[in-house]
Amino acid sequence: MSLPLIFHPDVDEDIRDARDYYEVRRPGLGDAFVAAVEYVQARIEANPRMHQVIWRTVRRGLVRRFPYGVFYRVLTDRVEVLAVYHLKRDPSGWQQRA
Repeated sequence: MSLPLIFHPDVDEDIRDARDYYEVRRPGLGDAFVAAVEYVQARIEANPRMHQVIWRTVRRGLVRRFPYGVFYRVLTDRVEVLAVYHLKRDPSGWQQRA
């Protein structure tokens, strides 16, 4: 069951900040981060229920190579991506978006 992804307004900033951080560390690493996030998002879009619920109705897809998760919830007609968030940060940041 494929559903369209709808992004919380802060998701672009989440990705941009992380990309910039990794790009400063090593040129090209920021682009690798974005590609890894896009891969997770494509898998979520194709099969939204593939990840387990971790908090209320929110699910988390892990980003390969990077300590980030894509936090989302499945609704009847769409998938709402709430955050792309570092796994060591205080979860209340993404939980406020739910």
